[in-house]
Amino acid sequence: MKAEKYRELTRDELERIIRDLREELFNLRFRVSTQKLDNPLRIRQVRRDLSRVLTILREDELGKIRLPGSAGAESGEKAQSQTQKEAVEDEGDTKEN
Repeated sequence: MKAEKYRELTRDELERIIRDLREELFNLRFRVSTQKLDNPLRIRQVRRDLSRVLTILREDELGKIRLPGSAGAESGEKAQSQTQKEAVEDEGDTKEN
């Protein structure tokens, strides 16, 4: 699935998808060690989809994107603005000395 489609989903839906992808990846790796897979490229597809979803969740945490119904983006923005304020205050302290 494309990243744009994942960005339209809520955080809960993405976490469910992560759980499903991890389970599928485990099953694929288990089957590859015991028997031949019908589609060996599926392992690569699942790994990449899992990475996409994890990246989107991380972007939401950092406030770069905002997922529908996500409160994480708001808290990320508050934390980032607080860090910026502290950096400005630190600059002011060094200029006075």
